[in-house]
Amino acid sequence: MLLLLGCAAASQATVDPSVAERPPVTPIRASKIILVGDSTTAVQGGWGPSFCADHVASFLACVNLARGGRSTYNYRAEGSWDIALHEMRGDAYAGGVYVLIQFGHNDQPGKPGRSTDLATEFPENLRRYVREVRAAGAVPVLLTPLTRRQFKDGVLIDDLAPWADATRKVAAELDVPLVDLHARSVAAVQGMGPVQAMRFAQARPLPAQVTAAQAGTTIGAPPPMTVDAVAKPTPTRAVAQDNAAVEPMGTPKAAFDYTHLGREGADFFAATVADELARQVPALRRNLIP
Repeated sequence: MLLLLGCAAASQATVDPSVAERPPVTPIRASKIILVGDSTTAVQGGWGPSFCADHVASFLACVNLARGGRSTYNYRAEGSWDIALHEMRGDAYAGGVYVLIQFGHNDQPGKPGRSTDLATEFPENLRRYVREVRAAGAVPVLLTPLTRRQFKDGVLIDDLAPWADATRKVAAELDVPLVDLHARSVAAVQGMGPVQAMRFAQARPLPAQVTAAQAGTTIGAPPPMTVDAVAKPTPTRAVAQDNAAVEPMGTPKAAFDYTHLGREGADFFAATVADELARQVPALRRNLIP
């Protein structure tokens, strides 16, 4: 017994006296951002990775759940939205959970299993996402779709304008913060022109594509040469690439196109999103890095 008492006394004697003098610790107020959308937000081909890596402070968790080839319809139908709802549980995030939602590219016509009706289904899908985010106790933020980078005669082909307009209307109707990425990206890409905008792609364009862009009109890749074509060459003319039709269902490959983003494009538009988000959601401003 005496030995045990002696050991206890010795242990108390070695305690650092400064420990007892520590001031109370102030609990952190962490927040969380969840990214929901298609390949132009996703981890390969989108602005999301650069946003999460370079534009959020350590008190702002960032989870990218965007997936290539997804629309407002099949993102929910396949179960991806259920995962997002699970991530919205915010007991540990005293600063709130924010869900950034960007769709439009795959809601366009011509994509079996993906496309939605612009007049009715697309806006109603957005409304349902907003309602369920709020029901989960999180804050919805709608983003208009990132522009494609196709040109004709030096003018940007703004094929996503109707989906951007529909998103704006839902945001106004339901009083949802809006990041107008479409407007910002259209202005930026039109200002760069078809040649400079090629820098934002995942891979280098073909020489024929550069030549066409220098003349003001972007084109897709020329068709591959066949044995017959080599034996009997005939004049061919490259035609404009229809990105709405060729965008893949899954994760895009690192190939040149006018929709997906390489590192330079991702960095550029991630900064755009961070800037707009700080303007539209002031509560996040202190934890966003310009």
